[in-house]
Amino acid sequence: MQPLRIADIRRAVRAALAEDIGPGDATTLATIPRTAQARATMRARQPLTVAGLAFAETAFRLRSSGVQIKLRARDGQRVATGQVLLEVAGPARALLSAERVALNFVQRLSGIATLTARFVDSVQGTSTRILDTRKTTPGWRRFEKYAVTCGGGCNHRYGLYDQVLIKDNHLATLRDAQPNAIAAAVQRARRRFPRLQVEVEADTLTQVAQAVAAGADFILLDNMTPAQLRRAVKLVAGRAQTEASGGVDLKSVRALARTGVDFISVGALTHSAPAVDIGLDFA
Repeated sequence: MQPLRIADIRRAVRAALAEDIGPGDATTLATIPRTAQARATMRARQPLTVAGLAFAETAFRLRSSGVQIKLRARDGQRVATGQVLLEVAGPARALLSAERVALNFVQRLSGIATLTARFVDSVQGTSTRILDTRKTTPGWRRFEKYAVTCGGGCNHRYGLYDQVLIKDNHLATLRDAQPNAIAAAVQRARRRFPRLQVEVEADTLTQVAQAVAAGADFILLDNMTPAQLRRAVKLVAGRAQTEASGGVDLKSVRALARTGVDFISVGALTHSAPAVDIGLDFA
């Protein structure tokens, strides 16, 4: 994953501010004088891994060029309860109107980074790496995959265009192909997109053997038990990279990693990560 582009951040934050403020922040406009100044501190209220501070910075700056911000943490940093993430000062109306949008981005993205870090810690000492999936919030994929990297995870393919992943539904459609569906699919993929890596989803050891014989770069071992994964890894014998997937959680991930698979993909990193508790306290 490449670093986030400031243009993408600005676009997302502008949309979020427009959604939240609409024609005007009624409470702030009614109660806070135009000339009022304020200071606020963004602080972690639980242990967490930070991600998304640039979104908070952008939210405040888009509301006023007079805002001053001091970063006290960085993306990817693990912080304890009470750690200050940033300090902001400037026009009170701007800070109050941007508060929720700034927090929404940082809480959500730090939640993903924090959960990812827990999975990464769970497989520490093995050679297995944690991958994300395409199970992301529509429109937020680049941001959520960035947050995964802040937590120490790795990115799987970004979309449908940057890697071939032949899944069970593709194979079902090719069930009558010769010599078998996997061989036919890999051959067609190599011919059409010779520069892309090819991954094959395998539910059985027979399919694993077919994927190896077809020359797949990666083999996705779907919903296999640890015993089945060990046999699959032995069968592959380093001729392709292996990825375990399917219903992975923090209770099962270490046992899966100990089978010797190269990667474990975890949809929960992005589709089920809870937002972390971060507050913005005004002085």
